[in-house]
Amino acid sequence: MSFAQSVLAPWALLLTWLLSLGVMVWLLWRRPWRLLIADTELQHRWLGATLAVVLMWQLRAQAVDWLTLHLVFTVLMTLVFKVPLALISNVLINVAMVVIGRNEWQLLGANILVTGIVPAVITGVVWRLVDRRLPDNLMVFLFACGFFGAALATLGGGLTAVLLIIVAGTDPDAVYLAQEYARFLPLLMPSEAFITGMLLSILLVYHPAWVATFNDHRYIDLQ
Repeated sequence: MSFAQSVLAPWALLLTWLLSLGVMVWLLWRRPWRLLIADTELQHRWLGATLAVVLMWQLRAQAVDWLTLHLVFTVLMTLVFKVPLALISNVLINVAMVVIGRNEWQLLGANILVTGIVPAVITGVVWRLVDRRLPDNLMVFLFACGFFGAALATLGGGLTAVLLIIVAGTDPDAVYLAQEYARFLPLLMPSEAFITGMLLSILLVYHPAWVATFNDHRYIDLQ
């Protein structure tokens, strides 16, 4: 889900830009490109996955002009590449949406926040809890991170978008529709969870080494 046209007050647009910019500065400080430079195969996988998500974002439903509904894939990208590379990928995807005219550039900060930062942070927290608190079991990792994590991240991103519109919306109709949309969030969560869980399970079966948050020696060799 992302914003296509601005219904937010200027102060909210500025705030989301500053938040997104602050996160990007933190990412650049961590220098995630070192992994890409050191691993050519990782470069190909990351760039290929980013392009695939750009294409998948074209499959969208748009009931109103300012809001589009689509699969986000941030949870899968975070589990496969970890938070820094996943967020850089999300920024590139959102920039691509602006370049091809799908979204307005003023909304870049808000869309990065809703589709990237919030889902990635939720996924990172879920993964840390699973990694530290739950048993070393393949099914626990798959269902807790892949299915439950994706559903929770979708809920978090959706609620963030709704809250932005309710607090800073300039169109009364948009505020009303956002409140109505919040009721349907539980219906949108299973689709993202199912697709993420299915793709993650395929990767864990055929290429577990590709999933950066998954330790195959810990979860498979010791079973």
